[in-house]
Amino acid sequence: MSAGGEDLTAQNHAADGRLGDGIPYPEAAAGFPREPDGFQRLWTPHRMVYIDGQDKPKDSGVSECPFCTSPTKSDAEGLIVGRGQTVFAVLNLYPYNPGHLLICPYRHVADYTDLTEDETVELAQFTQKAMRVIRAVSGPHGFNLGMNQGPVAGAGIAAHLHQHVVPRWGGDANFLPVVAQTKALPQVHADVQARLSKEWNR
Repeated sequence: MSAGGEDLTAQNHAADGRLGDGIPYPEAAAGFPREPDGFQRLWTPHRMVYIDGQDKPKDSGVSECPFCTSPTKSDAEGLIVGRGQTVFAVLNLYPYNPGHLLICPYRHVADYTDLTEDETVELAQFTQKAMRVIRAVSGPHGFNLGMNQGPVAGAGIAAHLHQHVVPRWGGDANFLPVVAQTKALPQVHADVQARLSKEWNR
């Protein structure tokens, strides 16, 4: 409240119920039916950009595929950790854990059976190297490895094949992602990319 009794918070809210630049804000709880539960809420409206698919390709077109455009950028800008002859390793923009890498062929192919023999071999070799590099940098207790083939199997970008290499630590699957659909990440992408890239190219 200002000295004149005016609600300064309300001044920052647009008529459509959003903060500046179209950022939505959570409604105050006062006046709504509720059962108080003592929980604090961590609001993450920025994730709706990803959930709504704004940053995902709308079809199988190469021009809209982030895995096709990433190798055309510098390593730092494209979040690339290592480049091979037929595949590359890139940080997941929405990681489950710090160091979550994706091993992708340069070619825009969707299915594992579409890979050439050379691509298949190098993808396997890059997966092994990714594990070694992540172990050297951050010492995870284990890994999840795998591909989601097709939207029904959970592939976020189904048109371009990518293998996940997810480092795991004891206790990393705590209540926050389970209850709040939120993942707390202690490192920013630039720091992770720099550390992994240095070790990868050592």
